[in-house]
Amino acid sequence: MFFVICQHTQPILPMNHSPPLKIADLIIDPPFMLAPMAGFTKSPFRSICLRLGCGLVFTELVTAEGILRHRPRTMHYLETLPEETPIAAHIYGNNPDSMAEAARVIESLNRFSLIDINCGCPVPKIMRRGGGAALMKDPEKIRKIVETVSKAVSLPVTVKTRIGLTPDSINISRVARAVEEGGGRAIFIHGRTANNRHNGPADWETIARIKDEVSIPVIGNGGITTAGEAVKAIKEYGVDGVMIGRAAIGNPWIFEESLSRWTDQPFTPPTDQERFEVITEHLQKLHRFMLAEARIRKRTLDKSGAATCRHFYGHLVRYLAGDPGLTKFRKEIIQTTSIDNLLKKTRLLLLNKGY
Repeated sequence: MFFVICQHTQPILPMNHSPPLKIADLIIDPPFMLAPMAGFTKSPFRSICLRLGCGLVFTELVTAEGILRHRPRTMHYLETLPEETPIAAHIYGNNPDSMAEAARVIESLNRFSLIDINCGCPVPKIMRRGGGAALMKDPEKIRKIVETVSKAVSLPVTVKTRIGLTPDSINISRVARAVEEGGGRAIFIHGRTANNRHNGPADWETIARIKDEVSIPVIGNGGITTAGEAVKAIKEYGVDGVMIGRAAIGNPWIFEESLSRWTDQPFTPPTDQERFEVITEHLQKLHRFMLAEARIRKRTLDKSGAATCRHFYGHLVRYLAGDPGLTKFRKEIIQTTSIDNLLKKTRLLLLNKGY
């Protein structure tokens, strides 16, 4: 296997950029964050986004009960690389005391900048356990959870939520006040209802209204597809920051471009060589991450990388989106079970235009 060494530096902000977003004493600059996404925002991808201008990343959703039981697989979700900072531990549950104890465990790891409580995940198995978006049914319980967790740790506690469960039960005003009253230091709001998941337009008007109703930072999320939209959301709706989700998959440079637009600096899109370097870095880091996970779960993982290749396909087709050779290449990568071969095929497509 060949390795490509990427030499990148963190973007340098000009002196005249806007005051940075602060969550308690944590400075998030620039105010563009990577939204947590199951299966995609693993440690390798997070580290790349941070290097390319992302202001804050989150772990995938982690169960508080699993943390309390020190389940190896659950604890692996809390593994980070040294360069992953700032990073939030993104947890779910519905018992205030259990959530607080899990937060203490997280704080003891000395690798996280804040603890984020999920009150917006619409996945049925999460909601059936009373976690995620199901908590929106009871804003008082959210207040109690935030208060109990905040008293248990010194790290800032935040909440990620939606505007409501359904269009007929939008109660984000009550939820936001509950978060603030409980001691939450910021709220991340996805501008869709839980039953709509990722369908339809996000309601940024409602997010902007909440910004006027509470004094804690409000970060908007939902429907951002370009760097221009990310910057526009802050300027037009007055939110303190923006979360970018699916638009960052295959395009971590969206953070670099958002920063450039935010600071009125020119942005140079990545060359095909730079894209290939990041793809290579991502795939190789992901393989090491999955090997470690396999050891924890006492499973055998093919060292040639078949499982890693399968997991990476969702990222790769997005990295290559728009390339005229992708249609034919897509059929071939499904059958590629070796990291070496997958990188060779990708090199052919990107650099040698072999398809």
